[in-house]
Amino acid sequence: MQHSAVPELAHTHTRPIHWVATAAAVAGVVALSPLLQPGSATAAQSAGGPAKGPAPAAAAPPGTTGVTFPLQCGPLRPVVVKKASGDLDGDGRPETVAVVHCDGSMGTPPDGVYVLTRAAGATAPRVVATLVAPKDRYTVTDFAVRDGAVTATLLGYSSSDVPNCCPDLKEGVKWQWRNGAFVRSTPGQARGV
Repeated sequence: MQHSAVPELAHTHTRPIHWVATAAAVAGVVALSPLLQPGSATAAQSAGGPAKGPAPAAAAPPGTTGVTFPLQCGPLRPVVVKKASGDLDGDGRPETVAVVHCDGSMGTPPDGVYVLTRAAGATAPRVVATLVAPKDRYTVTDFAVRDGAVTATLLGYSSSDVPNCCPDLKEGVKWQWRNGAFVRSTPGQARGV
């Protein structure tokens, strides 16, 4: 018979009382775990260094329901055909950009592009900028809000003689908030369709 260099310890031999104690400890941990949850996360990424206190709750972007858009539709109603949201002015609250036209059953009605915001404490959104006016006769495609900018492809007309069904110009555009206004840039020149 060989003897171990380490004396036998009492806890290395399991007995029924050990199993009862282990089961009671596990049951206690499981029963108390809902009460011992960590607090909600408050980390926020900021350009000025670590956050000082909890991050503000993310504001919901303004909706388009009930908004009066500045376009004249006569007996027709305006319809929002596209919308996207993002923080365009860097204030931490998202704006919504909506592409809207009159709900006509024939032809290609021109689009308007509008920026909506909701002031702190206000319940109703409002139009704060017109990026494209319907009178300019553009149709908006490839529309997006990314990285603080609004991008779109505008389909337009080289003259008033071109029928509304068949735009003959295509132009990529981008708007960004600079010095208190939306500034339009054109990455490429307008080209024929």
